[in-house]
Amino acid sequence: MRLALGPVGYHWNNDQLLAFYNDIAEAPVDIVYLGETVCSKRRSLGWMQWLEIGRMLKDRGKEIVLSTLTVVEAESELSQIERVCSNGEFLVEANDAAAVHMLMENGLPFVAGASLNVYNERTLAQLRDLGLFRWIPPLEISGAALATMIRMLGSDHLETELFTLGRMPLAYSARCFTARAHGYTRDHCHFICGRYPSGMAVETQEGQPFLTLNGLQTQSARIVNLLPYWREAAHAGVGILRISPDASNTPALLHRARVALDRGNIPEVADLIGAPECDGYWLEQAGIITSSAPCV
Repeated sequence: MRLALGPVGYHWNNDQLLAFYNDIAEAPVDIVYLGETVCSKRRSLGWMQWLEIGRMLKDRGKEIVLSTLTVVEAESELSQIERVCSNGEFLVEANDAAAVHMLMENGLPFVAGASLNVYNERTLAQLRDLGLFRWIPPLEISGAALATMIRMLGSDHLETELFTLGRMPLAYSARCFTARAHGYTRDHCHFICGRYPSGMAVETQEGQPFLTLNGLQTQSARIVNLLPYWREAAHAGVGILRISPDASNTPALLHRARVALDRGNIPEVADLIGAPECDGYWLEQAGIITSSAPCV
């Protein structure tokens, strides 16, 4: 079972990003996704810096994938996606249909991000015919439904990467909710999301964790943890487990997960997460639910 590190979804500054990826260079992770996927205004790192990070990590034995924006509204954002898709050096994760089109036109293989919303094997097969070689299933698909999709597709040439650990991206919008919460507009946001390196927590009126605001992206308050189900996922056809970066403990999480998986054990990561967990979607229940008896 391979481990992947998803793209950093939060607005970290230049120093934070460079320090983070220097740590990741020493972490036992097989695949690293790089780039901005949430908001085109976030430019802590320039294009050449992202490429330099990718080359540095590739030299350390990592497979590098460049990720595209998820919400595309302007010509400038299309140009940004085109630059990623035509980089000529690294694989690309397409998070929007525009990226799929650009990659298809150039005959390039690609990864389908979870935001493409692939819910059945017919869509998966069509994307495979267009150049797809790896996909990340939507987060609300259950383990049973995923196993059925993989089985019905009947292909040994398509990699499945499961979003296994992290706050779930639930929705995207043209509006920046973090800015609005502070009385700003998106055009004059003051990059307020930079104050929240793991997103801005939102509670219900009863004080219960509800959501996490991350600029244009709305995330779950709870952290999905499907590591207890890794054997079930492997049996279904999953070959890669994705861990989504957080502002703290990500390298330690990767180390602990790698050691446990190599020993055939379930990684115990509650002390490193520091937030409530959930796994309901995997079990065909409400996503916010945490099971009391996970599969072992």
